[in-house]
Amino acid sequence: MPNFLSLSRPLSSTILSTSLTRGIANTIPPLPPFTAETAHRKVKAAQDKWNTKTAHLISPAYTPDSVWRNRDEFFAGTAEIEAFLTRKWQKERNYSLRKELFAFSDNKIAVEFWYEYSEKDDLNSQWYRTYGIEHWVFANDGRMKSRQMSGNTIKISQNERWFKDGVDVNMGQVPKGHISLKD
Repeated sequence: MPNFLSLSRPLSSTILSTSLTRGIANTIPPLPPFTAETAHRKVKAAQDKWNTKTAHLISPAYTPDSVWRNRDEFFAGTAEIEAFLTRKWQKERNYSLRKELFAFSDNKIAVEFWYEYSEKDDLNSQWYRTYGIEHWVFANDGRMKSRQMSGNTIKISQNERWFKDGVDVNMGQVPKGHISLKD
């Protein structure tokens, strides 16, 4: 088993490659029931995978019949998930996402998230920050079978960005009052 605490590449890549080399391509560790440590690893693996902005690499983490609510959009299945993510990243340029564990139980995880993006590839175009909560439910194989997202989007200036180019999103300073991290 790889040492997940000292990785030189994103956790999600290690999890996926470990699963594939063991012949369990439909298993996405860590598996439920979750502990604080495994729930945290699951959240950061999802963050790393979403930051690739590659829909076909992300969709295997969901069950074939996974049900999503993303704000006011409802859809199901990996084909619809891929289509949604493709549309999303066509309009959300320079996307950077941070997720943090909010709460967990045996097969459920709640996540706080923040992401920033611009309207165009031009870094001087209008920037936005979206923040909110996601509720995830997992199948026994570790794939997500339900994702419910509630979020708000605000306009920000380039100077107001928390997630700067070339800086790990985990190092971005999220001001107090915007995050429920431990002190």
